[in-house]
Amino acid sequence: MKLAVVGGGSTYTPELIDGFARLRDELPLSEIVLIDPDEHRLGLVAAMAGRMLARAGHPARVTASTTVDECVAGAAAVLIQLRVGGQAARDVDETLPLECGCVGQETTGAGGLAKALRTVPVVLGIAERVRAHAPGAWIVDFTNPVGIVTKALLDAGHRAIGLCNVAVGFQRRAAAALGVTPDRISLDHVGLNHLTWVRAVRLDGEDVLPEAMENHAEELAEAAGLPVELIRRLGAVPSYYLRYYYQHDQVVEEQKAGPSRAARVAAIESELLEMYADPAVDAKPELLEKRGGAFYSEAAVALIASLVGDRGDVQVVNTRNGGTLPFLDDDAVIEVPAVIGVHGAAPAPVDPVEPLYRGLISHVSAYETLALDAARNGGTDRVRAALLAHPLIGQAALADDLADRLIAANRAHLPWTVSR
Repeated sequence: MKLAVVGGGSTYTPELIDGFARLRDELPLSEIVLIDPDEHRLGLVAAMAGRMLARAGHPARVTASTTVDECVAGAAAVLIQLRVGGQAARDVDETLPLECGCVGQETTGAGGLAKALRTVPVVLGIAERVRAHAPGAWIVDFTNPVGIVTKALLDAGHRAIGLCNVAVGFQRRAAAALGVTPDRISLDHVGLNHLTWVRAVRLDGEDVLPEAMENHAEELAEAAGLPVELIRRLGAVPSYYLRYYYQHDQVVEEQKAGPSRAARVAAIESELLEMYADPAVDAKPELLEKRGGAFYSEAAVALIASLVGDRGDVQVVNTRNGGTLPFLDDDAVIEVPAVIGVHGAAPAPVDPVEPLYRGLISHVSAYETLALDAARNGGTDRVRAALLAHPLIGQAALADDLADRLIAANRAHLPWTVSR
């Protein structure tokens, strides 16, 4: 089986390769194509990937390319994990909103919109080339903001599913805490990408979350970055991205006091690339854990194996709502457990969503519709509308100010600004 990774020069890629090597029986790969426009990074990462596979005795060959086109031909799946503008653009996403008193985060709030504006047109262009050269391939999007990017792909008619590591990370940690294998744990995980709540943790079908709330609330709260009293009051475990909503002002003050996450990641990436350049390094460095994306490789392997093998198992993915959450449009993209097979993802039935969560999900889903309109069609008014609709912004003067600042900062990545 042939697999292509767009953004293969990412320092993340050895995490993927490690998973491919460990789970070779689940996903038997014969070729892994790494695609990235940065030849230097691509060369370092491709060589590292080759050494890792050789060490593991994996038979797959690694090829590298700076273009998508012919090199994806014959691929069963194409993973997209790119970052338009690199860490420099991310740093702007995380720091510019702070100047206006808003949270600075690369997928949430104003920073998330800026990333969507840069990213959606690029991903859609890549997807068209995949469709031309590998029309049967599944596109698995790990590129943030995953919900918006996945909706863009689906709206354009692509065979696409969005993937995030939040749910699989929670599942793996829960399994470890209970001393069981992950396949015995299932989650009632509901919401949108980076806006989810775990309402039940089922061990062999029995919900053990109430007991965990009773005995391990402090650990659950620490993982979510929220006060234990709030976790107990909710009776559910929010993803750590909910902290940007539940403690917005506190987070803003914390962010103003320290270096951005982008600055820290850039330093980690520099060190990782030095390691990858060492021909003696043939195993995933421990430092990579600080880069983020834990369990991404395992989630990717499971998803692709089910898409091509029609396994019919249940995994948490980003896919069409299709009536699953009746308070959202059918074409909205949600993040829920879904049955995975050769025809894609079919959301599993979901218990009614509590008003406390339903309101915020509806609000952010509406924003995502406007954000995608701005990303596809451009225009200052569309950017302003998306910001005005976002629950973390929502004031006309603030939305207008942020729109002007974001457009100015990202002009090099927004072709529609050329005529302005």
